[in-house]
Amino acid sequence: MAGWLDIVSVGGPATVQDAGRPGRMHHGVPPGGPLVPELLALANRAVGNAWGTAAVECIGRLEVRARGRGARVSVDGRAFAVAEGETFTVPAPSELSVRYVAVDGGLAVPEVLGGRGTLLVARLGGQEGRMLRPGDSVPLGDGGGTAEPLDVGEALSVEAPIRVTMGPDPERFSEATRSSLLTGTFTVSATSDRVGMRLSGPRLAHGDEGAGTSRPMVRGAIQVTLSGEAIVLGPDHPTTGGYPLIATVIRADWGRLCARRPGASVRFQAVSGDEAREAWRLHVDRVRTVAR
Repeated sequence: MAGWLDIVSVGGPATVQDAGRPGRMHHGVPPGGPLVPELLALANRAVGNAWGTAAVECIGRLEVRARGRGARVSVDGRAFAVAEGETFTVPAPSELSVRYVAVDGGLAVPEVLGGRGTLLVARLGGQEGRMLRPGDSVPLGDGGGTAEPLDVGEALSVEAPIRVTMGPDPERFSEATRSSLLTGTFTVSATSDRVGMRLSGPRLAHGDEGAGTSRPMVRGAIQVTLSGEAIVLGPDHPTTGGYPLIATVIRADWGRLCARRPGASVRFQAVSGDEAREAWRLHVDRVRTVAR
């Protein structure tokens, strides 16, 4: 039976997001994906979906209605049944930066360039390439999967340092500046978004006047602007850039960083490439998601 998720009211930015569009950066398409992969996995597995199934990523309060069929719904892993025609409210995030609302069968918006997620910077995917708004009706897929509880508490600890590999531009930063990154305390700026997380804190001087050659970028890369501000690239990051890169957040800590709300503290810890790979292996095993 066909079903829809009707958007009744939206109290903050809300978009359809899934596992992203890997392998498209050579065409200038960012990888996208969830801000906090662990929370998307938690919500989806609670209603029997594959971890990367399309769901709603919301920063504010959200009110929605099931139409056409009843549904199993999960908000950050807390699953409950919703009758056909029933309206329910998702509170705004209070402890972490975002919430994910998953429905059994997933959100069956059209697949664009290999993904269903919204890429706002290109106005594609999701609901017409834009944020959700009242009056939208999002189609639902067929459910029937087996739920699986996940434990993501340790993975999203807001007290733990964020692990980075240093570089790839160590020669463009003094030893004192590199030390400032690892010994200073930064704060998540309210101007952060899916493109990048801006950090307030120690200024990271580098003497670069914007003469760097534009080259490929990756999620987690820490760009340093001409003013010395650090920006950690997010899922919708530009595929190329010219700012010098002082370090890169390891993949296992993407969610741990992006789960932090504006005003939260961030400390960095340097690890080796081998340690980063082992951290990812342990992370996938612990959270029991599919590595991709």
